[in-house]
Amino acid sequence: MSFKPWREVAIPHEDVLKGTFQQAEFAADISRVHDKQAVPEYQDPILFFQRTFITEGMRLLMDSVIKRLAGKGGDPVMQLQTAFGGGKTHTLLAVYHLSQGMAAADKLQGIAPILSAAGVSELPKAKIAVLDGNKLSPNQPQDRSGCKVHTMWGEIAWQLGGAAAYEQVKQADISGTSPGKEVLAKLLAAHAPCVILMDELVAYIRQFEEGKSLSGGTYDSNLSFIQALCEAMKAVPNAILLVSLPESEREAGSQRGINALKTLEHYFGRVQALWKPVATEEAFEIVRRRLFTNIKDTASVEAVCRGFADFYVANAADFPRETQDSHYFERIKRAYPIHPEVFERLYEDWSSLGNFQRTRGVLKFMAKVIHRLWKDGNNDLMIMPGSLPLYDADVRNEAIYYLPQGWDPVLERDIDGERSVTSDIENQRPVLGAGQVCRRLARTIFLGSAPDSSDMTTAKRNKGVELERAFLGSIQPGQVAGLYRDGLRALTDELQYLSNANGKFWFDTRPNLRREMEERKRRFQDKEDVYPVIRGLLQRVLGHGVFDGVHVFTTSSDVPDDGYLRLVVLSPDANMSRAGQNIAEGRAAEILKSRGEQPRQKQNRLIFLAPDTESIGRLKDQARAMLAWQSIVDDIKDMKLNVDQFQSRQSGKSLEESNEALKRMVCEAYKWLLAPMQEAKPGQGISEIKWEKFPLNASSGALSGEIERVMKDNELLILEWAPIHLANLLKTWFWKDGVKEAGALDVWQKMSCYLYFPRLKNEDVYRAAIVAGALSRDFFGLAYGKNGDKYDGFSLGRSAMITMDGALLLIEQSTAIAYEAVLKASQPEVVEPAPGVSQPGQSPSPTPVAPSTGNLDGAIAKVVKKKFFGSVNLDKIRHKLDFNEIADEIIKPFASRSDVGLKISIEISADSYSNDGFDENLQRVVKENSKTLKFRNAEFE
Repeated sequence: MSFKPWREVAIPHEDVLKGTFQQAEFAADISRVHDKQAVPEYQDPILFFQRTFITEGMRLLMDSVIKRLAGKGGDPVMQLQTAFGGGKTHTLLAVYHLSQGMAAADKLQGIAPILSAAGVSELPKAKIAVLDGNKLSPNQPQDRSGCKVHTMWGEIAWQLGGAAAYEQVKQADISGTSPGKEVLAKLLAAHAPCVILMDELVAYIRQFEEGKSLSGGTYDSNLSFIQALCEAMKAVPNAILLVSLPESEREAGSQRGINALKTLEHYFGRVQALWKPVATEEAFEIVRRRLFTNIKDTASVEAVCRGFADFYVANAADFPRETQDSHYFERIKRAYPIHPEVFERLYEDWSSLGNFQRTRGVLKFMAKVIHRLWKDGNNDLMIMPGSLPLYDADVRNEAIYYLPQGWDPVLERDIDGERSVTSDIENQRPVLGAGQVCRRLARTIFLGSAPDSSDMTTAKRNKGVELERAFLGSIQPGQVAGLYRDGLRALTDELQYLSNANGKFWFDTRPNLRREMEERKRRFQDKEDVYPVIRGLLQRVLGHGVFDGVHVFTTSSDVPDDGYLRLVVLSPDANMSRAGQNIAEGRAAEILKSRGEQPRQKQNRLIFLAPDTESIGRLKDQARAMLAWQSIVDDIKDMKLNVDQFQSRQSGKSLEESNEALKRMVCEAYKWLLAPMQEAKPGQGISEIKWEKFPLNASSGALSGEIERVMKDNELLILEWAPIHLANLLKTWFWKDGVKEAGALDVWQKMSCYLYFPRLKNEDVYRAAIVAGALSRDFFGLAYGKNGDKYDGFSLGRSAMITMDGALLLIEQSTAIAYEAVLKASQPEVVEPAPGVSQPGQSPSPTPVAPSTGNLDGAIAKVVKKKFFGSVNLDKIRHKLDFNEIADEIIKPFASRSDVGLKISIEISADSYSNDGFDENLQRVVKENSKTLKFRNAEFE
């Protein structure tokens, strides 16, 4: 379903559209209204109530005022006390227009229901006295038709009854002393029904110095007057006093202001009625009425709001829990066309700033926002935090006006504007730029974090915005949260003033050490610094897995040419892509061709891993970033870099995140598996070497496991080999041209060399295929040598223990069957088992029998051997592998027999070629380990 953007449904007032509004127009000034000098929106009672939303607090207050003026009860004194910009003066104006009676009640929007609820059909016209503490001067008398009025009580008397009323308090006014509650009660009664409105009273009282007399009286006389006035109000049933006071001591100003506020709160506390300040949700309607004309297309409003609510429910994991409540739909409707998250941040966060007025500040800010969005043709469904045009100078200045110094470069560089990093990211990544993903996220985070970050002394500092709330202020129905996650990652990587911790994000005027990191990245060179980091990481990530050896960035001469399976990892400059020039193939071909100056023989034992051309640049950049963060962390520990505690923690966290990203990227970059191969058919020649390229899945999590999977799936590596495949290979390449047997070791060596043969994991797989084939009569026979036409140690269809040496022969099946028939015909008696071959029902024995003399007519004499001794020298490089083979092939057959006594000894001799001999550390380690392993002798000499 398509939704209409806000600009097609909600039309701003003309002054907002044209940008002709003035800051003063948002400031309700009761004295200007009383002097008939205000703009029509405040001066005309009908226009005033058309643009005024009657809040719950205002309704209760006017109900009390109506009852009081009608003589039906009500409170005599009401104190309006709330935060700066909380609607106090606006409420006083509502009472002013209601009481003045300049327009009939039925023409004042929202008033008729209040009159009806109070049981009053027609409100009597009241006399009104207005005192504005910002306008009155305690030491400058007011000229009233030739009469000098000095004090608050003189001003009230003059406004209520002119010169005649003033005469009642004239002496007290001239002397600056309070007239007392009796005089005031008579004055009020003579001019009732009456309303006295005092705005900014503390601003007036705090100008008096204790012990010093001014024309307006003294500090004490003014406080005495307030106390007397409150008492007098109780005595007159249709007189009412409304006073506005600041909520906090900070708004009271100086110490005299704080003292005056505490004293006034004490006096008013005796007789005051509670007044409920503007709630956040009531502000929705206040702002909408002041900034927008009446919305008539309610169906479109309903559709858009329902679209948002349903979108939040359908993607519950991506948004705050509050959006899942059914009431959130109603909240969106009340706030439309402004998203409730805008109000939430401005009223909850920004109102904590000392000079930000709750309602007036929101009106001023949003008027500029709406004007710019309308001018730019913004087509968002609602005005969201992510919609705020912080690129506009007026909007930006309005925002940073309330913040400490230092926010302008944050907005200009990191958040919004043509030269901002967010714009650069979106230009480089069109998928993010299409929806202004980065800018919307940055604006949202700024709106939710700037007030917290600006106050360095409070516990709220750097409270930040959760991921879900960043999404709430940015994403519209139909958009994908995954795209915004990508955008947020890009912001975290690129922005200088954006910080994150504990799942929250915020902007701050202090750089997040990213600039320092970016500067340090330039210090590191590819081959000297970056390649060793990538090499070490690859060695840890790859391990060995199915390979006998992994060689990372190793030269051709350092890659052994033996029968072991090896993975050769090419350096970052030997990269490849699916299309285009592939440097990797050329580099791999060089290693495959030779080992240093010598031709390479065992070519079929090498597999290559190459980096991706498009990803390797990001990997190298990430390695530089990790090195830069490491150097920053080291310098902080060594006190070479002066940072605060938070930045120190963040640098450590950034290093951890950089290391994690590096691990991720190395799997993404090294994504190409290269396998050399050749095609060959008997009699048709062998093809040139070709390279099979297989992409790896970077998201698999384990690079070594993914390499093994790809090799298995594509038969680049065989872990289990059936004897039929071995028999077929023998028939094709070895049993031909009259040759009926092949050396087992020779076959394995050729399989290790030639690229057109299958690639087995190791010799054990080959040996297992021979063992499995030996049990059957369908594949091949075995022998341990050939003497003329005779096979020594011949075996067919019997279990065999295989020794891989040059003597073992694999005999073509038909030849083996024919030879067996000859043996049976010529030697019907018991045939002695071949060396290493057991008869059915017997355990294998490594003890060989004497080889045949070739005389098949006579019985073969059996030599009894009852003792075995063997010694061998192990290679110092592959000693562990050699010893494992000895244990499996020599020791195990003896140990498996209950009738064999076995004794194993190990003799180790090591010579130092150094003039200084073995160093002390080596001696200590060897002695300690020898003792732990229970060596009988372990001495150095």
